[in-house]
Parts: sequence; C-alpha cells; structure tokens
Amino acid sequence: MNSRKPAYKLVIVESPAKARTISKFLGRNYKVEASQGHVRDLPKSQLGVDVEHDFEPKYITIRGRGEVLERIRKEAKGAKSIILATDPDREGEAISWHLATILGIDPESECRVEFNEITEKTVKSAIKQPRAVNMQLVNAQQARRLLDRLVGYKISPLLWVKIKKGLSAGRVQSVATRMVVDREHEIEQFEPEEYWYVDAELRAGGKQLHARLIALDGERVSLSDQAQADAAKARVEQGGFVIRSVKRGEKRKHPAPPFTTSNLQQEASRKLGFTTAKTMQIAQQLYEGVDIEGRGTLGLISYIRTDSVRLSDEAVAAAREAIAARYGAEYVPEKPNVYKGRKSAQDAHEAIRPANIDLRPEDIKASLTKDQFNLYKLVYLRFVACQMADALYETQQIEIASESGAVLRSSAERLKFAGFTAVYEEGTDDAPAQDEAQAGSMADVNEGDKAELLGDEATQHFTQAPPRYTEASLVRALEEKGIGRPSTYAPTISTILARGYVMREKKQLFPTELGIMITNMMEEYFADIVDIAFTAGMEEQLDEVEEGKLDWHKVLSDFYGPFEKTLENAEAKIEKVEIKDEVSDVPCDKCGAMMVYKLGRYGRFLACPNFPDCRNTKAIQIEIDAPCPKCGGKLLQKTSRKGRKFYGCERYPECDFVSWEMPVREKCPKCGSYMTLSRTKKGDFYVCANETCRERIPAPQEENE
Repeated sequence: MNSRKPAYKLVIVESPAKARTISKFLGRNYKVEASQGHVRDLPKSQLGVDVEHDFEPKYITIRGRGEVLERIRKEAKGAKSIILATDPDREGEAISWHLATILGIDPESECRVEFNEITEKTVKSAIKQPRAVNMQLVNAQQARRLLDRLVGYKISPLLWVKIKKGLSAGRVQSVATRMVVDREHEIEQFEPEEYWYVDAELRAGGKQLHARLIALDGERVSLSDQAQADAAKARVEQGGFVIRSVKRGEKRKHPAPPFTTSNLQQEASRKLGFTTAKTMQIAQQLYEGVDIEGRGTLGLISYIRTDSVRLSDEAVAAAREAIAARYGAEYVPEKPNVYKGRKSAQDAHEAIRPANIDLRPEDIKASLTKDQFNLYKLVYLRFVACQMADALYETQQIEIASESGAVLRSSAERLKFAGFTAVYEEGTDDAPAQDEAQAGSMADVNEGDKAELLGDEATQHFTQAPPRYTEASLVRALEEKGIGRPSTYAPTISTILARGYVMREKKQLFPTELGIMITNMMEEYFADIVDIAFTAGMEEQLDEVEEGKLDWHKVLSDFYGPFEKTLENAEAKIEKVEIKDEVSDVPCDKCGAMMVYKLGRYGRFLACPNFPDCRNTKAIQIEIDAPCPKCGGKLLQKTSRKGRKFYGCERYPECDFVSWEMPVREKCPKCGSYMTLSRTKKGDFYVCANETCRERIPAPQEENE
C-alpha cells in the first residue's frame, strides 16, 4: 500500500505572470497555479440576485474558467495544503473566498496570505503568516457587486426599450458621465469677464526690475476696462519712483507624497501621456514581475490599488540611506517625511513604491519595455523624492512708490537649496496663475533708493471658463468627491468612453449627444443614482461593511426599497426616444445607400444603414491640407485597427505612402524633404521627415490654435 504523503503545498494566485514570479521564490516544495482572475460571478443572462430572500446571490462559474478550475482541483487533490494568495484588496479577498468555497476549504482556517509586494523576502515571510479569509472584505465586495448588478440590470433594459440597445447605467459610471456633462454646461454658460494689468520695467541699483501696478492712492487696483487701464498707465508714467520697501525671506517647498492609485494615474497622464487603463496595465506588469537580466523575475513595485500614502519603516529607512549615499547627508531631512492621507482613505496598503530601492531604473532599462521603464522611473523617483529634504528658495518682494500715488510690486525668488527638486517635481493640470507679475531676478536694492521707469504696458485679459476634464483631472475629481475607489477609476472611464457617452480628443473629455440625453433622463427619473452626495454616501456604507460596522444585507435592503419605486415610476413615465443615425455624404459602394455614422470600440466609423442585408463598413477618412509626398495625390487621416491615427494616400494600394506623423505643406528649408507636425509642451514645430536631416522649425501661429 502506498502511504506517501503529498509532497507539495499549492499556492493559488490570480495571474500567470504572478504565478511564474512567485514559483521561482518558493522552490519545488510548492506548486503555484493561477485562477486568471475571478472564477465565479453572477450570470450574465439574468439578474442573479434573489431580492425576495435577503438578496441571496446566484454565483456560477465564469465561462472559460471551467478548464482552469479543473486544473486547480486536480492539483489541490495532490497537495498537503492549499494557500490562497490573491491580491490584497476586496476583489482579491472575494476571489479567495470563492476558491475556498469551490475547493471545500474552511474560510475560517489559516488558508489566506497576501503580498503587498512580490519580492522573495516578502513572499517567503507572508507564506509563514497565513490567516483566515476576511469575510468583512468579502461582504463589502459582494455588496458593491450586487448594488452594481441591481442598478445595471434594472435600468439598462429600460434604456434599451426607451432609447436604444447597448446602453448601460451604473452607480459610478452614471455619476462620472454626469460630471463631464455638467462641466460642459458650465463651459457653455460661462461669460468671460474682462480685466487689465499694468506692468512696468524699471531700473534700480543697476538692475532691471519687472513690476506690476497693485495700488493707486492707497487703494488696491482692479482694472475692468481699457479706459481704467489707460488712466492707471498714465498715472504710472508721471514718474518720480522710489523703493518703498524691500522684504527678503525664505520659502520652503515640500515634496509631493508617494503615489496612490489615483495620483499615479494623474501623473502618468500628465508626464507620459498614458490613459488610466494603460497606466494600470503597465503597473500590473511591474507589480507581478518582470524578467530582469542577471536577476531573474522580480516584482518591481508594491501593490498598485491603494488610496494610502503610508510607507513602511523599512522602506523609509532604505530610502534615507540611499539618498544620503547618492546625494549627500544634507538631502536627508532630520526626521522622515510623513504624509497625511484623505479622511476617506481605507489605508489598507502602503503607497505605491519601488519594491527594491537598489534597483535603479537606468540599471534595469534594458530588461524593460519603453512604457515599463517610464512608469517604473516615475514611481521610483517620486518615492525617493518624497523622503528628501525640502527645496529652499530665497525670496524678495520690492514695492516701488511714485509721486503720483502709484505703487508697483516686483517679486523674485532664487533657488538656494535644490532638495527634492534635484530628483523630481510633480506635474500639474492647472494653467499658470496670472494674478502675480512674472517672477523676476533678484536685485540688490534698499529702501529709499530711486528707480527709473524704462517702459510700461497695459494688457487685456479675460477670466477663463473651467477646463474640460482630462482622464487625469476626472480621476482627481472622482476621488475628491468620494466616488469610486482605486480599483474602479480606470474601468469607469473606459466604460463611459466605450458606451459613447463621452469622447476623448487631445486628452480632453467631451460629452456626446447620447451622453447628455442619458444624463438628462437619469437626472429626471433616477436622481439618486446620479447624485454625487448619494453615491459618495454609498461608498462610505461599503467602507463600513468592510470595517464590520454595517451589515451588507441592510445596505442592499435600504437601497432597493426606494429604488424599486423609482424604477416603477420611470417605466411608466419615460417616453420612447428615437435616435436617428447621422447620415454621411458617403455612398455605400456595395448597395448605394448613404452610409451613416456609428460609434465603435475605436471611435466613429461609417456603416451601411441596410444592415443586416448589407454589412459594409468604412473607416472615416479626413482629408489633410497637404499633398501626398510620394505622388502628389490627396492625403487622408485614417485609423488603425487598434485605434491609432495615421496618414496615407487616397490612391492606396497604387501609392503606398504612409506616416504616423501628419505631413504638412512646408518643405524642409535645409534638404527640401517633406515635413511633419510635432506638438510639444514648448509649442508646435515642423520636423523634417528625412531621418538624416530632422531639421526643426516653429510652426506658424495658426497651427497652434
């Protein structure tokens, strides 16, 4: 009789990449399998929630996961123990619970481990500290999933009947859409207000000073039209200037905190041009593990779904040691920098940081893709900077008075000690403020010194409408208002774009006619669902479920009673709306009908209105104001299968010219080749397409508008 005991422990994680990384750390006494995400969920074909029996969910095996589960079951039979090592958040906890249920594991047994980062040390340490499945986390996830199902599966069919098929509503997506719509209304209703500045150039102490008029006859200046500005300018020009006061001081600038999920998404958008979805995709790769030449597979950053700015003592100590070694002791603050998180932060995990401070981005660049390198570098430098000393600036504020009663102010600052700015500075979505005169250079002047007017200028300005949301600023707004959680920001934005409620152009988010229509209907008939305060309150209730302060069944019951009545009212009162497709001027080359505009995964396209009898579709082609550089024919903007814009000749395939950059009419002044338009933060340029030349000239102003 064979009485051999099972030889291995089975560890179950979500992703194959994570499984490969962990298996290399644990050795042959362990087998690591991947569930490939959730293995059970509510059925797609029905509600899957028994509202009559305490909102009991009906879970089924997700299509395509049968083979995965069969493999896991087989390995589980031969294992001496099973360790559930899914991600350390609500979703991960729920996956562990589902796996425990399927495999017959007591969730109260010590079967669950979690890794905040996937390094050999962390993994081996976590394996030795198993715990029970946290049912509070599981119940919080269940409550969110069931709430989303009730809203989605009750309202969405109504939208299909009353408007058109394929639409959807959701607790978070509908609020996000409303925010974009509301912002558009704000912009449309905004009435700019005129204001003026009077700026002057003066000389004092042998130094030229740039100053702005701030007061006349002891009253603060506020100029609302040209007549006022001209009168103020005339007063300045009467002359007789003297230095009234000189204030010198110091200003400290503190480093930004380490990354949370939301501000990683924001900063990656600002500095790298990443969408929220792309940021999370690349970050997941860095967390799960990358093959590093000479070092094996390593997880490079800590867990990526977090709203905490907390850092472990060990990570802080390592950062301070590295900073002292690389930059000098003066760059290390006396005490570690500690950051305060948001009141609503769950604080379950550390901030996003490098798993190993010794792995500098430049040292492992060859093992990373361009996107992986750029995002890892962003995380790495932000973390190092957050534990560095403040930047120190020397400041100077000079007030210059005239005999005519005018007072002008000149401000300047000079970097005295770089501190964290030697490594990293946070980006911003905000336009530069115009309230203060542009900072000038420091001047060695004293109170009582005379000043000479060199010239002055009155300039007109207008107040600006609030900017449209970008993905970055929408994430920030959602977080500030308490809508959604770190795991939901990226999928929410992806959903409202995919549904055609919002479109993205040059990073800005615009509501579509459909998005406006849906939002108006939701505001009229489902006010609570799109109410920001109500949705934020629901998030707080889910947090209370996680904390064990609130029963998840009660959350669902309290929500569903009023919601059911609202739904009945909407079904009775909402009238059917017919949305006609916009007709183009392009005939179908198969049946001759005028094609209509449709919205697909990668944006708008042309389709035959006689579907399904005629299934012809075409990409929308925009003519470019430049000839084909190869044959002189018309040049068209096209869209690739992956949604990327490119430029090609209308005579394709006879002419095979193609370019990712937009050609322009301008010829290179140096070599005569065609040029393309390059848009940068420093302005727009024409760049020679000849790789051996690459001459670069500023684009005409009209290109910038």
